[in-house]
Amino acid sequence: MKHNILVIGGTGKTGRRVAENLTQSGHNVRVVGRKTNPAFDWENPETYNVALKDMDRAYIVYYPDLAVPGSRDAISTLTKKALEAGLEKVVLLSGKGETEAEACEEIVANSGLNYTLVRASWFNQNFSEGAFLEFVLDGVVALPMPEAEIPFVDVDDIADVVSTVILDDSYNGQTITVTGPQKRTFKEVVEIMAEASDKQIQFVPISIDEFKEGMRKAGLPDSYVWLFGYLFQEVLGNAKNQEISNDVAEVLGRPAKDFETYATKTAASGVWNQSVANTL
Repeated sequence: MKHNILVIGGTGKTGRRVAENLTQSGHNVRVVGRKTNPAFDWENPETYNVALKDMDRAYIVYYPDLAVPGSRDAISTLTKKALEAGLEKVVLLSGKGETEAEACEEIVANSGLNYTLVRASWFNQNFSEGAFLEFVLDGVVALPMPEAEIPFVDVDDIADVVSTVILDDSYNGQTITVTGPQKRTFKEVVEIMAEASDKQIQFVPISIDEFKEGMRKAGLPDSYVWLFGYLFQEVLGNAKNQEISNDVAEVLGRPAKDFETYATKTAASGVWNQSVANTL
């Protein structure tokens, strides 16, 4: 059966891949964001209705994170409008171990819509498509929480899981937790990236305050500094976030990708050999 599927955040790490998967499967996919037509802006609820029009399912990615102030109101408004627009089902990307994200999950669960929640651990691709790429290119990955053991998850796995559960109603009402197959410290993943890319990359442990100060000096907004401080202190410091889940294998029928596989593929792409200037 062909579906009309809205992908909110469809140019981001997971959304882009989900949109590609669903399009290749023959579904009608509408990708929306601030610069699309129709446009979708989380801060402007007036854009929600046009995006939802004629859609029957939706993948929801809240930017920048469900932990930030305003997320609950936005998710509440969106789900109400989705129900009014006649959507059958939504899939929400959430964060593993995030108390604030779980509050948004509750809003979706109580919305009257069919739903599946996908809770994700930290992404592998933060080191190649996200916040930490510049560190890798510089050869110095300076991050707090060196003792944290993180089951980094590959966004390809997240996208494949989302693409499956958004179509398969046997997952309605379920919470799927997506992680990688092993727990890694920052030092360990830096060593893996260095070996895969044959590049000198050093991990330097720093304090949360030092990390925040570095972000401020880089000109990042206070909201961004707060978010990363929260993610390090509250999420990586949460024992629940360090647990490994087998849900990727159960949903996809194959093992989750490990960090070595990600690093080998990414190194071969050449992204870690570009200059820092090319990422700005």
